Amino acid sequence: MELHISLVGRKDLSGEIYRQLRRAILEGQLRAGDTLPPSRELARRLSVSRSTVTGAYDRLAGEGFVTARVGAATIVSEHLAPARSRSKNRRIGDTLRARPVWDAIPMPTVIFAQPPRFDFRSGLPDATLFPHDAWRRLMARQLRSEAKGAIVYDRPAGNRRLREAIARHIGVSRGVEASADDVVVTNGTQQALDVVARVLLSPGDHIAMEDPGYTLARWAFTALGLRVRGVAVDRYGLDVDALPKQARAVFVTPSHQYPLGVSMTLPRRLALLAWAERHNTAVIEDDYDSEFRFGGRPIEPLRMLDTTGRVIYIGSFSKTLLPTLRLGFIVAPPSLREAIHKAKLVTDWHTSTTIQAVLAQFIDGGGFARHIRKAREVYRARHRLIMDALGRDFTDHLEVVPSTVGLHIAAVARTASAAQIGIVVRRASDRGVVVQELSKFGVDSPEPPGLLLGYGAIPTARIEDGLRLLGSCFSH
Repeated sequence: MELHISLVGRKDLSGEIYRQLRRAILEGQLRAGDTLPPSRELARRLSVSRSTVTGAYDRLAGEGFVTARVGAATIVSEHLAPARSRSKNRRIGDTLRARPVWDAIPMPTVIFAQPPRFDFRSGLPDATLFPHDAWRRLMARQLRSEAKGAIVYDRPAGNRRLREAIARHIGVSRGVEASADDVVVTNGTQQALDVVARVLLSPGDHIAMEDPGYTLARWAFTALGLRVRGVAVDRYGLDVDALPKQARAVFVTPSHQYPLGVSMTLPRRLALLAWAERHNTAVIEDDYDSEFRFGGRPIEPLRMLDTTGRVIYIGSFSKTLLPTLRLGFIVAPPSLREAIHKAKLVTDWHTSTTIQAVLAQFIDGGGFARHIRKAREVYRARHRLIMDALGRDFTDHLEVVPSTVGLHIAAVARTASAAQIGIVVRRASDRGVVVQELSKFGVDSPEPPGLLLGYGAIPTARIEDGLRLLGSCFSH
């Protein structure tokens, strides 16, 4: 450990070394068993005589703070009481204040909690389906390759091979025409939204989004100083007629609306693009969950229907692979390319080069396509289990929003209020069943009470028992 000791402007040098080391031990910066630097090395680093350092070490040893033996290392004593909390010994002023917007944004601690026994949270894939062995082999090969050459910063747009692989993937699977030059690799959807909003919009600008909608997107836009306007969603998707004329951008999830799960119909998609053209507005399309479709015909992304270059298409590997990889992408019109590269540069320069290279090999080698096919069949079975149970055991309480895409199902309460649904959710949590309240996803207006049931993270064998417990929470 690099130990910082300041002797600038000090006179009693040995005493200063002693006092600063003693303080570091008492405050827990140096812990029991830690080794102090050799006296010769510390003397050279501090530009003092070795006797100055040994004097401080001897004093610490005499008081029992360290154990020192001739010719051996000097170690912080094991018998010391646990260190006092630094916050209790040193008071820091509270002069600096964060902008008020951060007071309104909660930290979703449930995301980081230990997974429950019956985990019906949305937006989570099954980590056990991830091809860990294949990924580990590719990672080891990539690290060996990197060890042979200099490691330098990469281009903000990302690994060229990965961008080519992404362009091919969305071209084959979604019909999106794009080249590697159109693709920018990001740290997931969240960063993609942040980068695009930075490029397109200024503080005070209006941005419209679906209501109910993706909560983290709303927080990201709000944190950037944008005025977020919620627009109602019905069984056909976003209500285009309700869009505010002053919106400079519209954020939508047309393939699988989050959280309701409906797909935007073709007339609505065409109407949205026409509206954007009339009002000179950008459309940010998150092609959420489109890889997991269990019935019906795939719908064309807005990007595929766009003829005027107004659609910015974003995607993520968080649901198809793992959220912990933090990999997503932007496909933007050429007119925005340079600005998006610069925004990515000033945000974090670039996404992990090692992970990008491994994903490129994984896609090119066919591993990604094989994984999607395998995962789709697992999720299809879980989707069917939940739909059957809801239709059989929950008809008195919930009305299912029809959906054949993605990793979750939404169900609206038939008679219960939002407060009553909240009680059900808390009862379920006490029994180890975690579900989400639909009303929590409202943007401008309170949404109908209901539940969101994800099936990505819960093992198939636990679904029926989990739903049985959830059903019992409606009655008592």
